[in-house]
Amino acid sequence: MRISDFSLPVLPARLLQLREEATKGLDPAAADDVLALLLALARMRSPSSILEIGTAEGLTAAALLVTCPEARLVSIENDPDRHVRAEQNLAGFGVSDRAELLFGDAAEILPRLRETFGLIFLDGPKAQYIRYLPVLKKLLAPRGVLVADDVLLYGWVRGQVQPPPKRRSIAERLREYLDAVLSDPDFLTFVAEAGEGVAVSVLR
Repeated sequence: MRISDFSLPVLPARLLQLREEATKGLDPAAADDVLALLLALARMRSPSSILEIGTAEGLTAAALLVTCPEARLVSIENDPDRHVRAEQNLAGFGVSDRAELLFGDAAEILPRLRETFGLIFLDGPKAQYIRYLPVLKKLLAPRGVLVADDVLLYGWVRGQVQPPPKRRSIAERLREYLDAVLSDPDFLTFVAEAGEGVAVSVLR
């Protein structure tokens, strides 16, 4: 099965419009093929609980909640303006009653979470993925799925493109994350050529 085999499900027209507007700004939503893969996984797994790191404007969270009408979602965002916009957007789509938006540093919030999640979408600060990984693994329910976005970032991680000097540490941290999930016997991981690369790790 190829990533191109996935397509976006029917989503509210307003949500699609906001996603289109976001692509023109500094805070783009997940790429269409990334969202299609994420929502396909959500439909297949039917998680009762979803965790997102990196709420941004709440557009991916809204798509997940629309797609999974029985699920509840916890999402973490460290930017106050994005956090407020996400609250407004989720209310506008009528899904805020199933969403808990947490404001703050994910590194501080994640260890305080006590529930487990059937699906985790990791789309926060890229250099922090490897730092988050141990606690995210603990937060995954049995056979839960961890989806990490942008793991190949601009070709930097696999060395096709040399990162700018100030971005070399991000490339190295992403490389460490990929090495960790690919070598962990508790995970079954594949890397999809969607967006800037997506790592899908299923907890065995």
